[in-house]
Amino acid sequence: MCGIIGVVATSPVNQLLYDGLLVLQHRGQDAAGIATSDEGRFFMHKGPGLVRDVFRTRNMRNLVGNVGIGHVRYPTAGSACNPAEAQPFYVNSPFGLLLAHNGNLTNSDELKREIFLSDLRHINTNSDSEVLLNVLAHELQAAANGFKLDADAVFRAVANVHRRCRGAYAAVVLIAGFGLLAFRDPHGIRPLVVGRNETEQGPEWLVASESVALDVLGYEMLRDVAPGEAILIRTDGEFMSRQCAPATVQAPCMFEYVYLARPDSIIDGISVYESRVKMGEYLADKLRRTHPQLEIDVVIPIPDSSRPAAMEMATRLGLPYREGFVKNRYIGRTFIMPGQSVRRKSVRQKLNTIPLEFKGKRVLLVDDSIVRGTTSREIVSMAREAGAKKVYLASAAPPVRHANVYGIDMPTKGELIAAGRSEEEICREIGADGLFYQDIDDLKASVRAINPTISHFETSCFDGCYVTGDITDEYLYGVENQRGQARVGDDGEDGQLDLNLVTSSEQ
Repeated sequence: MCGIIGVVATSPVNQLLYDGLLVLQHRGQDAAGIATSDEGRFFMHKGPGLVRDVFRTRNMRNLVGNVGIGHVRYPTAGSACNPAEAQPFYVNSPFGLLLAHNGNLTNSDELKREIFLSDLRHINTNSDSEVLLNVLAHELQAAANGFKLDADAVFRAVANVHRRCRGAYAAVVLIAGFGLLAFRDPHGIRPLVVGRNETEQGPEWLVASESVALDVLGYEMLRDVAPGEAILIRTDGEFMSRQCAPATVQAPCMFEYVYLARPDSIIDGISVYESRVKMGEYLADKLRRTHPQLEIDVVIPIPDSSRPAAMEMATRLGLPYREGFVKNRYIGRTFIMPGQSVRRKSVRQKLNTIPLEFKGKRVLLVDDSIVRGTTSREIVSMAREAGAKKVYLASAAPPVRHANVYGIDMPTKGELIAAGRSEEEICREIGADGLFYQDIDDLKASVRAINPTISHFETSCFDGCYVTGDITDEYLYGVENQRGQARVGDDGEDGQLDLNLVTSSEQ
């Protein structure tokens, strides 16, 4: 999971990109980068850390131009510790390209061999985003008419990217002296929206991972970028789009609605907030149906993304809703933090109880999902220490039992508490008096109720069904082995070579 943004404006875009990345910070906290273009020249600054820490005034002054892209990184391939894998990535041939990518290619190893042996290109990091960039660069060179690039050539190149690349990808690309390109994979797994702003000088365009970026920056949302579609915006503001994939299936990632996206975003015509309210509705109905005699005194959310579901559960069950945890806003999301020991230690730094809401009560805690179980175990323990008589836990999502290979860092089954365990065993493992999961069919119904035109969802982490159809047991074993080794240790010493690229100076 990463956040991407691209802008073509009539005035400097550096502040616009910075503000947009702040809004998308929840999608990645490991690294951030901004690149701009002015008169065919690129300017870039990127580095590890939060947006507010990566960029200083001196960096922003050097990011000149009316066209640019930005990225916040949450590692799903490569290393969380390697600053060289901060995006955007750059290649100088053909024309000069900068790319920011959200998602994960499932055939990146195969593509790396092709790129080296057939395309005669060099990959310098372990990032699949650099692979995607070089595939696009090769296809642009093949599609261009000599040294001249036109829209037809760009769309043909994207069509060949779809032909060669598998997995999940939403990308924004700067093409030197030409404009901004954005495209989405044929399954539409990762989100991408486009908006417009009218000015006296002409139209301005913004592409981003979530609609909330458009709202905050004052752009009118036009629509989602369709699966397999490419959007091309020239530096003069001319807007073009084309379907570049021969066959598409709209299957957005269910985890976006469960946890990843901000509640004030709309993805593929579905309000994230409304979908979470619906999840609470379906889960309350299941609890009332399966445990009609269960005695509960209060419903308490585990902040923040579970609040809509918890409030709706309390309403439908006729129970009081209370805030029992106070969240420290200056601690990063524990799900994103690399390293199990760091996650475990951070839980109590991140949340603190209000004992008044727990003492002597039978408490129903509501969370959006249970992934590794570390947070759940600590929170149940905290509720008991605060004086709860009984502690029940409800998950607005089904058990997470399978690896996600499309851009969410859930690679090893050993880290998933539900893998190989029954719900009763999970309940004992986290120390709760009762555990209640959402059914997968109810989860789909919750989201589909808001946009009935979407018939498919990417739900592999719940049901093990991979929508791209190319994921084998051998592939999953390889991914788990690779990610497991990456977690053991990574010195992050290899670096990206920013050859022929003017970057903002730290001096």
